[in-house]
Amino acid sequence: MHEHMIILVIAILVLLYGYISQGLSRLNISGPMVFAGLGLLISPLGLDIGQVDIHADFVTIIVEIALILVLFSDAALLSLKSLRHSWQLPARLLLIGLPLTIIAGTFIAQMIFPNEPTINMLLLALLLTPTDAALGKAVVSDEQIPKDIRSTINVESGLNDGIVFPLVITVVAMILSGLTETSGGDYQWLEGVFIQISVGALVGAIIGYLGTKLSQFSVSKNWMVASYQNLVPIALALLAFYLAETFLGNGFIAAFFAGLLAGNTCEQTREHIENFAESEGELLVLISFFLFGLAFVPNIIEYVTVDVCIYAFLSLTVLRIIPVIICLIGARLTTAKLDFSTMIFIGWFGPRGIASILYILIVAHEMGSDKGLETVYATVMVTVLMSIFSHGISAQPLANWYSKYHKDN
Repeated sequence: MHEHMIILVIAILVLLYGYISQGLSRLNISGPMVFAGLGLLISPLGLDIGQVDIHADFVTIIVEIALILVLFSDAALLSLKSLRHSWQLPARLLLIGLPLTIIAGTFIAQMIFPNEPTINMLLLALLLTPTDAALGKAVVSDEQIPKDIRSTINVESGLNDGIVFPLVITVVAMILSGLTETSGGDYQWLEGVFIQISVGALVGAIIGYLGTKLSQFSVSKNWMVASYQNLVPIALALLAFYLAETFLGNGFIAAFFAGLLAGNTCEQTREHIENFAESEGELLVLISFFLFGLAFVPNIIEYVTVDVCIYAFLSLTVLRIIPVIICLIGARLTTAKLDFSTMIFIGWFGPRGIASILYILIVAHEMGSDKGLETVYATVMVTVLMSIFSHGISAQPLANWYSKYHKDN
């Protein structure tokens, strides 16, 4: 399918979905479900109207911009000031639950796929660790659910992708050094990863802080048109990305730190970023789900096996829920009792969505035509597809059930 035709199809899908989105939400049909499903319908697996190469330049550009904005907005929307007052549960999930999930995911993957290299299984576990609160939007937006629970799910989702991404690029560097045999047994790749992470974080922090301060100054002098206050932070995200890449840093890490500094330097800036994320940012995310169904799934479907499906199911259930239960034992809430059902509720609403999709597409781009990761790609694909539909369908019913028995005091 020609690139211009794909753009036309996306425009039509956005229009049609926009017209009936409210009605679909009443039926527990989410945007990711619609766009991923329509991508599959158009792909060779469905009506075979069009096919797209996952390495196509326009796919790479869309995915990169989407990931930049996801990391930037996720970080920007985290209020560190508010987090200081309710940090206990997110800290447990990120400092205890996240490492447990990675370790358990790697161990079980090695058992299910004994012929796969351990490093590949570690990459698989990392790709399936970040959560996507947007797939359970009904949960995090339902004010009947205790605020602490909604905040915990949101904060975990906002931070875990930024925490996991440096680990992903580290593992990718390790795999590439082994595949290309350029490391010669040394650890030159480690130096490269360190430079990428440190330069990316430094450049991002500087751009985010100085750019936001300059915006505040411009607004105070009445130099900036109001409509541009939503656009300037996004320009900062892109500037941080490309500036970091110029100085051999990792642009995605730069985008995350730029968002973290921008959102916590000025409350008004965070509000503008939130406005952008809920409109233009969501459009890019939905397009990414569409391309996932259209381009990625058809290219990987042949590698799906029973073992792949078993691991995908475990990833969404026990490999997520058990670490959550372990890390929340003994924890307390200020507005609700942290009982076993709450632990299960938080554990279940750790969907795998946009971060896993964007990470796997970035990894596929970085690895080029290198073989050996087919099992990783297939497992991530099946897990995300399961999550899109299972969490999308269950979000509102489970939110209604949970809020019925758990209220803010």
